Amino acid sequence: MARYITTTLPYVNADPHIGFAVEILQADALVRSWRANGEDVFFTTGTDEHGQKIFEAAEKAGQSVKDYVDHYAEEVHKLRELLNLSTDAFIRTSDPAHYAAATEMWKRCDAAGDIYKKSYTGLYCVGCEAYKTERELEGDRCILHPTLTLEERTEENYFFRFSKYQDRLIEYLNRKDVIIPDWRREEALNFVNGGLEDFSISRDVQKLSWGIPVPGDPSHVMYVWFDALTSYISTLGWPDDQEGNFKKFWEEGTTLQVAGKDQVRFQSLMWQAMLMSLDIKNTDQVFYHGFINSGGQRMSKSTGNVISPYELVEKYGTEATRYLLLRHVHPTEDSDVTWERLDEWYTANLVNGLGNLVARVMKLAEEHLEEPVTLSPYDLRVEEEFTQKLQSLKFNEALDLVFDHVSKGDEYMTASEPYKKIKDEETRDQAKIDIAKLVKHIAKIARHLAPILPTTHEAILACVEENKKPENLFPRLS
Repeated sequence: MARYITTTLPYVNADPHIGFAVEILQADALVRSWRANGEDVFFTTGTDEHGQKIFEAAEKAGQSVKDYVDHYAEEVHKLRELLNLSTDAFIRTSDPAHYAAATEMWKRCDAAGDIYKKSYTGLYCVGCEAYKTERELEGDRCILHPTLTLEERTEENYFFRFSKYQDRLIEYLNRKDVIIPDWRREEALNFVNGGLEDFSISRDVQKLSWGIPVPGDPSHVMYVWFDALTSYISTLGWPDDQEGNFKKFWEEGTTLQVAGKDQVRFQSLMWQAMLMSLDIKNTDQVFYHGFINSGGQRMSKSTGNVISPYELVEKYGTEATRYLLLRHVHPTEDSDVTWERLDEWYTANLVNGLGNLVARVMKLAEEHLEEPVTLSPYDLRVEEEFTQKLQSLKFNEALDLVFDHVSKGDEYMTASEPYKKIKDEETRDQAKIDIAKLVKHIAKIARHLAPILPTTHEAILACVEENKKPENLFPRLS
């Protein structure tokens, strides 16, 4: 089966944050699991490089916008190596091919009668890069950006006929599997049932010059969301190559978008309406993850509690970072992460848990087994429950199963005591049998770790094949 999966595109107005690291690791683990089952997968990410936030950030930094976005786009691109990601493509919304695709998207929506121009007065949130309706406010503040003052703006902009697609969006959202978790689907459905207002899709070039020009009207640039959402198909070659990846992975394949919980309006409503306007198949499924807080507060530079993926990898390494963010950050609910908790999880589960078990078992094997333990396909089978949980995006529960096996390995080691039996000639043969069982057990653990800790999986199996104790898999914190 052909599968297409994409993350959202992070704004390049700052270094990548831990929330995006979680998002792209969730996608990566899923992709690796699918590929292990022989499925053909196209996995993409990239950067969102237009909009007022970026324009203002570049001005504040005293840089040209182009130099500014080039720098931060490279920082996002570095995550591929930093986190050992298996992405197939990286799209920048400043790419010429994307410019052409966004321009074609505009033209086709216009040809469908879905774009018109009008004067509008509304409350604009720079944080969201969007006008906010009353039901999206708490008092006089945006729910998602309560520290930002909303700006009352009167502009003559182009609008997309969002309201035209209300009934079709309700029909789309009534598919039970279209959004994970289901309460986000209910949230989207409630929003649509409350009535849709057409949304602005352009900005006056005198107020914002950094963007893709509106076809036929150089006095306007495209609204950042209209432009960025198009990236999900422009990265597949749309509209020029409609018989290649676009046809294979979007039209005929199964599509999944991974996004944060604040993206429901954009990913599951606005984008789907744009696809309806062009008569392109809608996204099959969108998965929404929660936010990450630290010490009970939302992470922000002003409170000094931001944790970056670079800091995580520097302290714990790539594999441990993948583990920490996929097991100890809840897939769909908000999570609280502090350095103290990260240290505890790392030491308890990786150093004293998995790492210690593998070291003890392979030390016994290297010293007392004459040759490597032969592994059968049965020994390396992946449990159906693990695959089901992982491919249902329950990454924490999938890893719970794996670390249950780590605990069982420790229990078997304690109960069978091969380190004692091996010293007695009468029990030496049984000790070797017990050691071989433990070797097979850690090989089984390694096999399950493949989509989540791919390097650790390879390292453990290499030790088993060579019958050698590994280098320190997870060093103790200094």
